[in-house]
Amino acid sequence: MAIKLTRRRALGAAASLPFAAAAAPVLAAGTETKANSTVAKSFKLGDFTVTTLLDGSLPRDGAKEIFGGGATDEEFAKVSAENFISADAAQFFFTPTLVNTGSELVLFDTGLGQGGIQAALADAGVTPDQIDVVVLTHMHPDHIGGMTTNDAATFANARYVTAAPEYDFWSAQEAGNRVGDLVASKVTPLAEKMTFVEDGADVVSGVTAMATYGHTPGHMVYHLESNGQRLILTADLANHYVWSFAHPEWEVRFDMDKAAATQARRKILGLLAADKVPMIGYHMPFPAAGYVETRGDGYRFVPVSYQMMG
Repeated sequence: MAIKLTRRRALGAAASLPFAAAAAPVLAAGTETKANSTVAKSFKLGDFTVTTLLDGSLPRDGAKEIFGGGATDEEFAKVSAENFISADAAQFFFTPTLVNTGSELVLFDTGLGQGGIQAALADAGVTPDQIDVVVLTHMHPDHIGGMTTNDAATFANARYVTAAPEYDFWSAQEAGNRVGDLVASKVTPLAEKMTFVEDGADVVSGVTAMATYGHTPGHMVYHLESNGQRLILTADLANHYVWSFAHPEWEVRFDMDKAAATQARRKILGLLAADKVPMIGYHMPFPAAGYVETRGDGYRFVPVSYQMMG
């Protein structure tokens, strides 16, 4: 059943504390997660354990050209100054997420393909061959780079899940398209192990796909629910923790359909703020988890802090 983006889904008494960090939550038989590692951070969500995995981080110049499409230089500088960040440069974070449902280990996105995902999983006490399901929120290079290692599947025992419009679009690109070529080398060889989900479909029990097309033709976010507690993995819905929240209408260079991306951003951020549901965003500052609050005509990302600690 599709998740309705309204306040109809009322939260219980635990709404303000949807999940808490665990000291050493069990992820798989004989393994434990280091809850406070510098590259692996675990939280409890009902009966699920959710672990964010820092695959890498790097600075990038030209922030306004990337995140401030439609803004004046003065507007962009003002919002940056109000939030104590440079208007000229941004720090990028790349954060796949591991969800232990109690019966399966589900990995969302695979990182850059430079070894970071393996290192973060190791800090979480997990080996790549233990992953049961790999979900691709979309197929930009920083999300599919870790699909293979030395031309072999990194997650050899996993099945794969993505949206059909995403796979169909990139696999139809002619040779020479950077992303299409990467999909051909990283994703297509695993196509026989892949299933496609639509809006409202379950990946596994408690993990539901939500279509947020715009960033790419088949971009999906994922709604998690366990024992009455909820969280949304927002993938690349919002690419920066300040600019994309304060002004969801500011165009992002990486968004392919900028109008659709803006609409999706406002829809999901509005849901998160109204229902006080926590989020994990792929490019948020590590550990990439937090809340969203309404601020003026936009929003503010409130990063994880003591409120999620048990």
